Amino acid sequence: MNSDAIERLETKIAFLESANVELSDVVYRQSQEIQWLRARLDALAQRVAAAQTPETVRTPEEERPPHY
Repeated sequence: MNSDAIERLETKIAFLESANVELSDVVYRQSQEIQWLRARLDALAQRVAAAQTPETVRTPEEERPPHY
């Protein structure tokens, strides 16, 4: 191999190493965002579940007709 071929290979390796670091950073940020979104989703699911709990059962005497 001549020096030009070696230089091209070194340049490609440097580019690939840089791209690898950049992609690793992106994956880390996305992982953090996914964790945050999951926490938000869990909180929303808990709020929905709490809102769907059955209310106190009323007797017919306690019920008001809809026109009141």
